[in-house]
Amino acid sequence: MGVRDVALGLREAAEQGDADAQNNLGIMYRSGKGMPRDIQLAVACLLKAANQNHAEAQFNLGLIHANGDDVPRDYPLAITWYRKAAEQGHMRAQFNLGVIYSDGQGTQQDYEQALLWYRKAADQGHVGAQNNIGLMYVNGHGVAQNFRRAMAWFGKAAVRGDAAAQNNLGMLYGNGKGVPRNDLQAASLYRKAAEQSYATAQYNLALLCELGHGVAQDITQAISWYRKAADQGHVRAQYSLGLIYEKGQGVAQDLKLAADWYRKAAQHANMNAQFSLGSMLDQGRGVAVDGVQALAWYRQAADRGHSKAQFALGLRYDLGQDVPQDHKEAFFWYLKAGEQSYPRAQFNLGLMYGYGHGATVDLVQAHRWFTLAELQGVTKAATYKMTIEAKMGPEQRQLAQAFARDCLEKSKSDAT
Repeated sequence: MGVRDVALGLREAAEQGDADAQNNLGIMYRSGKGMPRDIQLAVACLLKAANQNHAEAQFNLGLIHANGDDVPRDYPLAITWYRKAAEQGHMRAQFNLGVIYSDGQGTQQDYEQALLWYRKAADQGHVGAQNNIGLMYVNGHGVAQNFRRAMAWFGKAAVRGDAAAQNNLGMLYGNGKGVPRNDLQAASLYRKAAEQSYATAQYNLALLCELGHGVAQDITQAISWYRKAADQGHVRAQYSLGLIYEKGQGVAQDLKLAADWYRKAAQHANMNAQFSLGSMLDQGRGVAVDGVQALAWYRQAADRGHSKAQFALGLRYDLGQDVPQDHKEAFFWYLKAGEQSYPRAQFNLGLMYGYGHGATVDLVQAHRWFTLAELQGVTKAATYKMTIEAKMGPEQRQLAQAFARDCLEKSKSDAT
């Protein structure tokens, strides 16, 4: 019997009120398999079955409205149909309701409802629901954080071959959460998930291969797994490949390849890759020198909080390199980097406060930033600090020296 004959038979049965036929006909109209795709006819057929309490048809209507399949996306309507199916025990509808409430898709985020529906699906063996309950225990969403319970839920799904759960269980072993750290067990679990093409597990396994944790150190294997993850769009794997090729770590140095991988990660908002690509464009390493493009990548990384990029951007404005010179803008970026304890930015802030470049002269603030820079190894900061002290009045000197003592005591405390 051909597809057209099947469709004809379904149409006849559907017209006679057969709910299974109405549902299957709706699926065919939705998918365009066996007949032209027509979402309106699909909805009409599914509605007939759904109104007869056909759980699968109710679930399929939920899918259409949740995904916006050629109809306006309508989460409230999707929830209505998912709930009708879920209350009849439809496992996938229960899971999808859990996702909607967990993510707050078109409704208020409600971890209690999410957990309720995940548990119903998990009790029927839905591995995605079991994994997601594990994540709720890891993150403390709707439940008290409990790594042991997370392990139990991940274990239920992992033993049935779920790659996400295998990876998540591996991460608990690798980080020593809920169990003593065990890199060997972590590597074994990552490998099971990685061999199912689970990108995050491929990245995690590559990292262990690179470091020699739980497996023999093997940069060739690391690169192989990083590449598998990177080819699936895993951003940190792309950045890691850039680092390996830039440093020539276990492979011949290849700056062009490094820049290519950095660019892939940078285009997906990885701030470390954005800064590294900016640096390569700045210096003409693996790519042609392009100060304007370097500036653009520095800015993107700086906006995401990368302290070295913030300093680089500040320096650009300070020197007027590829931008009009602007000491106030330089001060703005130095301050952001300095507040993240970047020592060269702290030193430059001392200069700006001390000599009124981009900021109003403030000797106490200048002394403060020179002190912070000195404690991080900027030796010339001590000389400038003494110069600033010589200009201070007694009250200013007292404030500055009190701050310096506090910094020194904190530094000694942190060291112990």
